[in-house]
Amino acid sequence: MGLFARLLGRSDTGGGRPAAADARPAAGAQGRPRIDPAFGDAELAKLRAFVGVGSWPAARAILDAADGQEDLTLMVEAVADVPGAEVLVGKALEAAPDDPLLQLVQGARHVSWAWEARTRASARNVTEEQWKTFHERLESAEEHLYRAAELDPALLGPWYFLQISGRGASLDRNAARHRFEAALRRSPGHLASHRQRLQQLCEKWQGSHEQMHAFARRAMLAAPGGSPHGELVARAHIEHWLSLPPEEDAAYMGQEHVRAELHEAADRSVRHPDYVRGRDWAVTHNEFAMAFALSGQPAAAHLLFAELGDLATERPWSYWGDPAEVYQRTRLQCAGR
Repeated sequence: MGLFARLLGRSDTGGGRPAAADARPAAGAQGRPRIDPAFGDAELAKLRAFVGVGSWPAARAILDAADGQEDLTLMVEAVADVPGAEVLVGKALEAAPDDPLLQLVQGARHVSWAWEARTRASARNVTEEQWKTFHERLESAEEHLYRAAELDPALLGPWYFLQISGRGASLDRNAARHRFEAALRRSPGHLASHRQRLQQLCEKWQGSHEQMHAFARRAMLAAPGGSPHGELVARAHIEHWLSLPPEEDAAYMGQEHVRAELHEAADRSVRHPDYVRGRDWAVTHNEFAMAFALSGQPAAAHLLFAELGDLATERPWSYWGDPAEVYQRTRLQCAGR
């Protein structure tokens, strides 16, 4: 049985991607990786903790100290995933409705809150009531985000989160492109916006494999050496893999041109001497680790796992089941254990 099949927990001759219950760590595994929404960053962890206990002034102080628009947007995204944040921020907005940062945070939270209502279920399994709540929250999110953009036109954040809300609302292609371009006018190298645009160009979201791969490569080549934008190439191949039936996906990832593109992307980003880790560096490393593992290159994946340690991210491992368990099993396989 090949490495790829062992990672998926199936034989070479068939079977589908495993459910969470099938994604158990290999025998003898020690410890458990942590899915840390703060990516191991102490400041992001403090920010989320302050929001979680309802201390908006303390959270606001961290947000106000952000190092530029990209850093602020990442911080706001960390807040957006905290359950109940909409209540805390809503109270603050009552006292300061024209505060652009409050409007941004509330809009971002409503985007995340909308996807919580939709759940991870496939579209055909989402109930009518879930769809109703999903769209109501997206509509509210867009109102807050556009208000933030109106109050402070220089803000990057509204246009980043409007890309996500627009995809949920099935925005037409031209409008979706406009939101991406608006984000890049404020921050041309914003990796997170490029991630959202790549998702928009996926076959499942109005795009095609050809558009997606071409975008990922252009973005990587346009970025300076040492930029994390090589991650987009790895993401594109993982998205392509996801779209294929089980009898075809391993063959796709194992192609020589796919392997060569992954190495080129890693050499231009995470393996480049000028690469500098940002707050969410673990996202990029996890994407590459999975892509190398899927393409049957355990040694390349192992080097990334060694840098990550127990710092797993939910995406991309949740595609296989429980992300912490799948991460653990995959890194053990890539280490030859």
